[in-house]
Amino acid sequence: MYTTILTALEEGILTITINRPDKMNALNKDVITELGAAMQDAIENTEVKGIIITGAGPKAFVAGADISEFIPLDSSEGAALAGRGRELVFDRIENCPKPVIAAVNGFALGGGCELAMACHMRIASDNARFGQPEINLGIIPGYGGTQRLTRLVGKGKAMEMILTADMISADQAKVLGLVNYVASQDTVIAKCRELLQKIQVKPPLAVARIIASINEGAAGNPAGFDNEIARFGECFDTEDMKEGAAAFLEKRKPVFKGK
Repeated sequence: MYTTILTALEEGILTITINRPDKMNALNKDVITELGAAMQDAIENTEVKGIIITGAGPKAFVAGADISEFIPLDSSEGAALAGRGRELVFDRIENCPKPVIAAVNGFALGGGCELAMACHMRIASDNARFGQPEINLGIIPGYGGTQRLTRLVGKGKAMEMILTADMISADQAKVLGLVNYVASQDTVIAKCRELLQKIQVKPPLAVARIIASINEGAAGNPAGFDNEIARFGECFDTEDMKEGAAAFLEKRKPVFKGK
């Protein structure tokens, strides 16, 4: 079905692997198209409860975009390239109603760092390196890097990383809040699955509303507080809310059905 990515669904968790190890899993038009399609399928597939995005091989999560595609572009074509990627992939990941975790193995540079930041959480292998080196090419991040990095690590550090193009280690990324956990290279996927399995047993309608509300808060949406109240109220019309309350009072584990 796909030529640049691999997909595997196991126990409700879909793993999407960008499979261009000879190109350090660089993002090109085909990867963007297929990644976008895989994400849309995951959103619509009721069997998928959570998603892991990773890169093939130990060297790179995604080491950036395919620069050869940039050479012939003018300003309008460059903007169109970034806009298409944001619409098909980056915003689709961020706004996915199901939890998406980046398993960052090796280099996450440029578009790769931006891809990881679009995910709801990030688990880094101990050899991971993060950076936004676009300035060395005479350009700036175009897939949300200036916005999401600032939200995650703060204005000063985002300025430093993007203006200097310096890379940071997995441990530095954890200290800054860019990643949730650092794991060994052979356990990073297992850590992602552990987190998703915890979330799998939670009520999916509430999960989706939490993701939407936190995204609004991260974006500084002034309507975030009011929207939280509205979504809080909506939960009271769900069977899952009644089940959760009953289970709490009956001192048993709830069984949520997504209704």
